[in-house]
Amino acid sequence: MISKRGFCSRSQAENLVREGRVSLRGKIVRDPDTPARENDEICVDGKHVKASEFVYFMMNKPRGYVTTASDEKGRATVMDLFREQYAKMFPGKAVPHISPVGRLDAASEGLLLFTNDTRWADDLLKRKDDKCIERASRTSSLEHDQIPHTKIYRVQVNGHPTAEELSQMEKGFNVPPRVFGEPEEFMHAVSAKLYSAGEKNCWLEITLDEGKNREIRRMLAKLGYEVLRLVRIKFCNYELGDLKQGEIKQLNSPRP
Repeated sequence: MISKRGFCSRSQAENLVREGRVSLRGKIVRDPDTPARENDEICVDGKHVKASEFVYFMMNKPRGYVTTASDEKGRATVMDLFREQYAKMFPGKAVPHISPVGRLDAASEGLLLFTNDTRWADDLLKRKDDKCIERASRTSSLEHDQIPHTKIYRVQVNGHPTAEELSQMEKGFNVPPRVFGEPEEFMHAVSAKLYSAGEKNCWLEITLDEGKNREIRRMLAKLGYEVLRLVRIKFCNYELGDLKQGEIKQLNSPRP
């Protein structure tokens, strides 16, 4: 409930509880799984935790930033960039506690959402149920933006995948594990099509409905193609549009 009120992240809230710094209805609790009602009195270090105003942002993430709050290797993070951009947008205003929704790996670019509304973030990250997946696969006329929780990417690859290979990506296949000794993993794309072609490389447009680790890169590597750039241009109903690299944009509240 602490994280749902926008006070801190879920992992930070769990640590606060374990450290005995949280009281619920006037009593210290140490179990992060202790149930709490929406209107319960919750305090951290004796101070009431009230629901923060929910905020929503998007960023055009540049290559080279890791999607984490801090990095043990000292690499630049999306939160470093967010704080820098927020200070430019709202001079003198404290940066709200906020977290990225999902991940983009350091080599990937494009649309990344941020919020302190954990319920909204959790809903965006939920996978579709099996019936929805089956129904979408049977309905060829269903537009991609009508399928919930999809993500669309523009992907530049070295070479020119054939129509047959793109069809293989849509049907799905097993790819080698990232960690030696683990089993192969089945992956597929909702859609994989040619977007534009040059002499030595081309751009693909690939739509996913899952969030498996480095899914596009691993599928294309299995087919023998190197990814040169990977840019997410759409996440659910949110589109990157003309937002410049490294910049952020505040979104209207999705809640009614």
